[in-house]
Amino acid sequence: MSVSTALGRKVPFAELLGVQLKHQEPGRAVLELDMRPELMNSWHVAHGGVVMTLADIALAVAARTLDATAKGAMTVELKLSFIAPGRGKLIAEGRCIHSGRSLAFCEGEVRDERGKLVAKAVGTFMLRRGRDTGDDAIESTLTNE
Repeated sequence: MSVSTALGRKVPFAELLGVQLKHQEPGRAVLELDMRPELMNSWHVAHGGVVMTLADIALAVAARTLDATAKGAMTVELKLSFIAPGRGKLIAEGRCIHSGRSLAFCEGEVRDERGKLVAKAVGTFMLRRGRDTGDDAIESTLTNE
């Protein structure tokens, strides 16, 4: 399933990369990404930005699973530690370890298809509720703050 379908809103960058949601449950999400040459760096492994994006989306989806009223989860802070090169299919798991009224705290990892740890991530996400968070509302928020 595409991330956009699962979240009920278009996530163009996730679609461009080809990120697929494989599983979600309260507080947890698992995503996959098949590596393609255009997603690799000059060493022919996953580009760091691709790995970080995959982790970011997995953590954000996990955060959102704990609050049905949330219309989105925006990254406030994200730290990623690269452990090993990413090759082949990458699998990201995100877990929400605490969700408050407006902030969610998450952790997770990215592994290759053999289960080898590629990266560890921790992040803080702001849950958006209430008013519409469509493209126009987000644009308005960004230009008025």
